[in-house]
Amino acid sequence: MSSDDLVASIPANIPDTLRIAFLTKDVKKVRSYAGHVHIDSVRHQGKKNHLFYWFFESQTCNPHVAAPDQQALIDGTPLLIWLNGGPGASSLLGLFLENGPLSIGDDPAGTVSVSPGSWNQEAHVVYWDQPVGTGYSYSDADEYAEDEDALARMFWKGLQEFFSAHPEYANCPLYVCGESYAGKYVPAIALEIHRRNRENSGARNIGLRGIAVGNGWIRPELSLRALVDYAYTTGFLGIAQKNSLDESYAEFQEVLRSGDMRQATKLGNALVSATLAYGGNFDLYDVRRWDDLSMGALNAYLNSEHVKESLHVPPHVPWQCADNEGPVADALVNDNMRDCTGQYAELLDAGYSTLLYTGNFDTACGFRSTEEILDDLMRRKGEHEHGEWRNAPRLIWTQAQGNPKGFVRRLRNLTQVAVPDSGHQVPAFQPEICREMLYNWLFDRPFAGYDPQQPAKQGNGGTGLFKG
Repeated sequence: MSSDDLVASIPANIPDTLRIAFLTKDVKKVRSYAGHVHIDSVRHQGKKNHLFYWFFESQTCNPHVAAPDQQALIDGTPLLIWLNGGPGASSLLGLFLENGPLSIGDDPAGTVSVSPGSWNQEAHVVYWDQPVGTGYSYSDADEYAEDEDALARMFWKGLQEFFSAHPEYANCPLYVCGESYAGKYVPAIALEIHRRNRENSGARNIGLRGIAVGNGWIRPELSLRALVDYAYTTGFLGIAQKNSLDESYAEFQEVLRSGDMRQATKLGNALVSATLAYGGNFDLYDVRRWDDLSMGALNAYLNSEHVKESLHVPPHVPWQCADNEGPVADALVNDNMRDCTGQYAELLDAGYSTLLYTGNFDTACGFRSTEEILDDLMRRKGEHEHGEWRNAPRLIWTQAQGNPKGFVRRLRNLTQVAVPDSGHQVPAFQPEICREMLYNWLFDRPFAGYDPQQPAKQGNGGTGLFKG
């Protein structure tokens, strides 16, 4: 096992006056590894693309015990891949602001602390900056992925290299997870793993078990329609403004259906900008707010020489993060507005466990688009499956006091959860509920609640248990 990428400690602030120890001679809290995998350039012989990862072992494993001496425990623990979207957003946003073991403050020093809401309490989690040009990931050849197939192939090769360096995690059940534009990344990568596993080419078989996507950008045509309607319903648009946007939307649809994806992306982005401007620039990701979640001092922290040294990042490599702008987004301009619903259907048909969850105050790619995507996906499967999905109980998943944690629908290997009082980044808005949801799905634990359409089964204030 390689230990060249071991993370022993990281700065606890930008000046590096304090450190958080992970694995040192006297302090052993968690095994963590960070660094780059190096993938041959497709276009430029002799040059490489470099994808950055940061791995955290599950807290159920004992960092005082060598991995081979607890291999059965390691093998039986799920390994989650986390991907942020953008395109161009670093997955270290997810680590520090959403579901990772660390969080960063808004103070000038950029104080980093240990987060109690981490997803690695019962699972291994690895955060990947991808595609190239995102976060710490970079290319010697300025080679950016121009479609999902290209980035999925590169990512699969990166996983092969990661598991070659860390074979102790190669047999874990693997789940590809992400949010927002990762609604495109996740199924593309999962299908690449699925296809490569079936090829039996001599490469390492990767134990893919399922995918999880939060507020996914899956069918942009529908998400843009829902955005305008939601902004109108919540009072951010007047009727004349809505009519104007409807005309712009019709123009966008016409261009989209003609196959001019570059122009469709331009018109789609313009439609979003106009909707926000008419509504006083409300937060696209949470209609209750005027500003998106603050990154705090994350940019200064991750670009500091002390942090880069701790994470084995070359000094010349900047940390870059963007949301649907910059070279990563430019390279994916023909991908942005494409519908990838069919990839989800393919994964469901192949038997992979699938979780789609949404925060209900997101206007970018929230509940309505996910709900209608799934309904249409099941309709395409045939009348019987569509009827089964429509008639599947929609459980009210409750807290102890009876207030809803979420709304859950399950049919075989598909689970859908709507989370109240949350914007786009559900793990940030509802960290405990989101982690419980994830673990219920991963470990087939029950969602405690009731079916409101069958009150007799609920009893007098009683609570049922809902499992798939």
